[in-house]
Amino acid sequence: MISADIQTVLPEIALAVYAMVALLGAVYTVKDGAASMLVWLTAGVFVLLAAWIATTSSLTVTAFDGMFVADGFAKFAKVTILLSAAAILLMSETYMARRNLLRFEYPVLVALAVVGMMVMVSAGDLMSLYMGLELQSLALYVVASLRRDSVRSTEAGLKYFVLGALSSGLLLYGASLTYGFTGTTLFSGIIEGVQDEPSLGLLFGLVFLIAGLAFKVSAAPFHMWTPDVYEGSPTPVTAFFATAPKVAAMALFARVMFDAFGGITGDWQQIIAFLSVLSMFLGSIAAIGQRDIKRLMAYSSIAHMGYALMGLAAGTAFGVQAMLIYMAIYVTMNVGTFAFILGMERDGRPVTDIRSLKMYAKEQPTRALAMLVLMFSLAGVPPMVGFFGKLYVLRAAYDAGLAWLAVAGVIASVIGAYYYLRIVYYMYFGEGGEKLDAPTQPILGAFLMASAAAMVFGVVNLFGIEPLAAYAAATLVN
Repeated sequence: MISADIQTVLPEIALAVYAMVALLGAVYTVKDGAASMLVWLTAGVFVLLAAWIATTSSLTVTAFDGMFVADGFAKFAKVTILLSAAAILLMSETYMARRNLLRFEYPVLVALAVVGMMVMVSAGDLMSLYMGLELQSLALYVVASLRRDSVRSTEAGLKYFVLGALSSGLLLYGASLTYGFTGTTLFSGIIEGVQDEPSLGLLFGLVFLIAGLAFKVSAAPFHMWTPDVYEGSPTPVTAFFATAPKVAAMALFARVMFDAFGGITGDWQQIIAFLSVLSMFLGSIAAIGQRDIKRLMAYSSIAHMGYALMGLAAGTAFGVQAMLIYMAIYVTMNVGTFAFILGMERDGRPVTDIRSLKMYAKEQPTRALAMLVLMFSLAGVPPMVGFFGKLYVLRAAYDAGLAWLAVAGVIASVIGAYYYLRIVYYMYFGEGGEKLDAPTQPILGAFLMASAAAMVFGVVNLFGIEPLAAYAAATLVN
């Protein structure tokens, strides 16, 4: 008979066992010859796990004396993480194979990173939080520098590793201060210890924890690694960085704030509001000068994390719901956008300069239209779904008495619209330059069209994620 604790963490154990079996199987047999099959197999495992988690009970269950929490909130985040990781893996297979980058380690490392993310969103203790975070980070450091013969890719991996180690140090220092002043690492114990007037030392611990977590979501001023890592990593890896890890880090951020420090919302609300404003404006303004579409998407992700943090800064159940809806929409938009970027080639070589898209609409009207929809959605132009994502977080901030934050969000959104619309301008009105190759990968076209269609037809009822996000938020903020 399986113990209740093991039963609660069964999806994580299943994925970890699969990753290790796949690794050993490939090492002792055909090595890179199995890479293509492993990519498809891993994506299939992700989808099956997402279905398994989605159909399990949403009742809150704790395992290992509260160190691991399985609830509606973790369920929502895990399904989003697994499905986005599966989509990115499927999109990346042909790209990686053509450039001789498809190693058998790639899907295995992605699977291990996803195990870390699943542990992160279910963490109920500072130790399990750190374990999940490091498992995710160590795998991501390696995939960032997967292109070993490229100076840029190696630099991206090294930069990510060094700055990641710094952020882990900040997080650990915050965790040790929190433990020192509350006498426990369990979130349930910390929240009891901070009910009264929290001590100055504990507040310092909280600030360091927030700094460490802000690095993981690439919120300004802890964003410095993002543009270089996005640009230097192979494009499918960049697509992965922009989706699943962001959801995991954001969910972990919410988990720590509400499960461990929910009793002192007023103390952390202003810090997160500050991070939100800084991220929105830095992401919106710094992206204006970018010519490389991967760097542009890096600054875009910084700005979008600012909007998501606005929901978190509200400190309410509706704020968490708005943040979850925003992240689900953000991931869907990014999957489609990177499907388009992965298809940008000239003479079989990847192109990332946005000026190469001049008059693209003449050559590929359908793809240009899909990209236009995604750019409008990322900019928050109504009636695209991206607009409703922004509307949710703005409303959450306004309802929580942070009207100034909502106004700042609107201003940053208007500034940010410029660089999304510039891509549309190039595609439809730019003076013709060298043409890009006609797309040859049907799977990229399928993801691009599906994502664009979701941005249009999702307006009806957001595909039913609204009540799911509301339930997930209610289980966290109780």
